[in-house]
Amino acid sequence: MKQILAAASLLLMWAAGAAAQEAKVIKSHEDFGDYRVIFTVFNSEFIKPAIAQNYQLVRAKDRAFVNVSVVEKVGGKRGLSTELSGTATNLIQQSRQLKFLEIREGDAVYYLAPLRFEDEETLTFDIKVKLPNGRTETITFRRKLEKD
Repeated sequence: MKQILAAASLLLMWAAGAAAQEAKVIKSHEDFGDYRVIFTVFNSEFIKPAIAQNYQLVRAKDRAFVNVSVVEKVGGKRGLSTELSGTATNLIQQSRQLKFLEIREGDAVYYLAPLRFEDEETLTFDIKVKLPNGRTETITFRRKLEKD
């Protein structure tokens, strides 16, 4: 019996180790030369009501925001002005345009694009970013959105 428990224990430890090695890291930035583009998607209800009202942002369970900022990689500002355009495409290739709003708070500059979504909807985001050096780069990432 002890041998069976020991073997089961070893098998369980091996499986846990293999799962940990295969765990995906969710990428949240891309580097392009001297610049880093930071991106995330979050449910609109994470924004405090006063901030939402100040920037006229809609909060609801079926709404999210795509958040993008551009910073200098070394000793740079918290956020740089840029131009953005993009799309969000679901698994059956239905695509919607993203319209980014510039948000300035002190010396920080970031961009939010409001987005409606279905519960457990997986979206692929393709965003074109015009960097301060004039180059245009594209970031692509996928997220599964859930109503909380």
